[in-house]
Amino acid sequence: MTFSDAQLERYARHIVLKEVGGAGQVRLAGARVTVIGAGGIGAPVLLYLAAAGIGHLTVIDDDVVSLSNLQRQVIFSTADVGLGKAKLAVQRIAAINPDVAVAAVERRIDAGNAAGLLDGADVVIDGSDNFATRLAVADTAYALRMPLVSAAIGQFHGQLGTWRGWQPDLPCYRCYVGDAHDADDCDSCSETGVLGAMTGIMGSFAALEAIRVICPFGDSSDGKLHIFDGLAPSMRTIRMPKDPGCRTCSSK
Repeated sequence: MTFSDAQLERYARHIVLKEVGGAGQVRLAGARVTVIGAGGIGAPVLLYLAAAGIGHLTVIDDDVVSLSNLQRQVIFSTADVGLGKAKLAVQRIAAINPDVAVAAVERRIDAGNAAGLLDGADVVIDGSDNFATRLAVADTAYALRMPLVSAAIGQFHGQLGTWRGWQPDLPCYRCYVGDAHDADDCDSCSETGVLGAMTGIMGSFAALEAIRVICPFGDSSDGKLHIFDGLAPSMRTIRMPKDPGCRTCSSK
């Protein structure tokens, strides 16, 4: 792939990084990333991946913008209230970077359609807000041998992991969360609250990890859980073990 003069200028700050360079930018331009949710986490993910020059983005979200979303979902504006998030995200991405091909899927992803919706992606980023969706995405990513970057937030805290459970020494997402929960339940930010900037931190972190998957640099984050405490503030990282009893990735 040959970059135009305009593209060389656009991505110059990436290209001068020895960990990325021209070869890394070519990888980004050839990558396909699927983002589950265009909400608090998905909004900064989409903005930064578009700016980074990811070749193809797919946005899966069946929701519409509400006024209460605007405190943290920075891809939308007041005039967008009542409109579909996925199609609006496509418009924003096109305005940021015309190099990026982007598709909107205005459907709720579930166990029945996840394989078809995720097929062909190089990385999937999950910023959804319930375990049923998260587990459907995680199990499908495992079956497709697709790296999964999963991010979650609540109040002043965030968690993020990159999961490749098909590899014999690495855990999957279900190794982390297990089965002892209500699959349709997650703490709702409408009930417990969330600091808007927390979603920006975790969404930007998720974009960073997706870029790391596509264009490897630094230490691998595979199988690590990063926990951010916005009250302290501090971050700690835990290396997650593979659960020998996991019903998704266990060999038993």
